Amino acid sequence: MSSVPKNKIELIEAIQSTYQALKTDLENIPATLTEKKEMDGHMKDTKMSVCNLMAYLIGWGELVLKWDIFFQKEKKLPDLPETGFKMNQMGELAQKFYKDFEGDDFLTLLKKYDNTVEKILKMINNKENKELYETPWYKKYPFGRMIQFNTASPYKNARGRIRKWKKEKNLL
Repeated sequence: MSSVPKNKIELIEAIQSTYQALKTDLENIPATLTEKKEMDGHMKDTKMSVCNLMAYLIGWGELVLKWDIFFQKEKKLPDLPETGFKMNQMGELAQKFYKDFEGDDFLTLLKKYDNTVEKILKMINNKENKELYETPWYKKYPFGRMIQFNTASPYKNARGRIRKWKKEKNLL
């Protein structure tokens, strides 16, 4: 598989493989360590916890699903990336995701992450390759690429952050 999915099958494989690799690294983290803000955050000079990182991934996954529902219903693009946020406000959006899920413990976040990935895969499976990769959706990007930007790519990035943090904690 190429590094950037070019069709529906590659997109599904990319999401499944990056999700599973991250999930494996998350499963043996002691829950007692997941709320300490020790990793570099998504904004300059901020710190985040493992729970914040999970909230970020869930938040983006839910946005992808929201975009699809809106687009199917309204036949036009939703506010991207999210209503009230511009594309140059990703750090602020990350902070919103942290806040959205701040009441959830690590195990709850893991379940929500699983559920979100499952819904995204189901959504992709219900689409034709043409809809995902042969039609421009946002600027020059097809919807499949926008999905990948907000699922497989951040899952891979999150795994790198988690592995670095686990190494610092002698958990690897």
